Amino acid sequence: MSAFETDLWWRLADYEIGPADAAFTFAQRLARENRWSADYAARVLTEYKRFCWLACEAGHEVTPSDAVDQAWHLHLTFSRDYWERFCPEVLRMPLHHGPTAGGTVERTRYYDQYAQTLASYEAHFGEPAPEDIWPDARRRFLVDPKAVRVNPADAFIVPRGKAYGFAAAIGLALTALALGVLL
Repeated sequence: MSAFETDLWWRLADYEIGPADAAFTFAQRLARENRWSADYAARVLTEYKRFCWLACEAGHEVTPSDAVDQAWHLHLTFSRDYWERFCPEVLRMPLHHGPTAGGTVERTRYYDQYAQTLASYEAHFGEPAPEDIWPDARRRFLVDPKAVRVNPADAFIVPRGKAYGFAAAIGLALTALALGVLL
């Protein structure tokens, strides 16, 4: 049976996080806090629901992608909604968030668990997880952990490709200036 044919999926699909009368929705807050487009945040929210389904039904421990984990972290801040409505009424079980204890053994455990989560995702949802939200295990655990959160009010953020272009332009300008001074 497909995940989409289960009662749990229907409860998840119908579920809206947070108060119904909120002027600023959960998806809008998720987009703002992560500097995502509204469309991407909505897609992450769908993937968060799929992750929650897997956490209840996969039959093994599951690990979220970083984007899905951001949705989970934000949902946990809506503590009354999460513990008094979501877990008992939608999931019908508690879903605790446990961080890693760190170290090589834990990294290996979460790496393997994440790879198993991706395999279960495909098996239960009938398609691979979207790579822009669920990168492969190597990226999730070896590349992405090097990321840091930066407040754009405190720093200039220049995408790598543009930074190379700026550096090349500055280098050419300095070379031209130096040649002009020498001649």
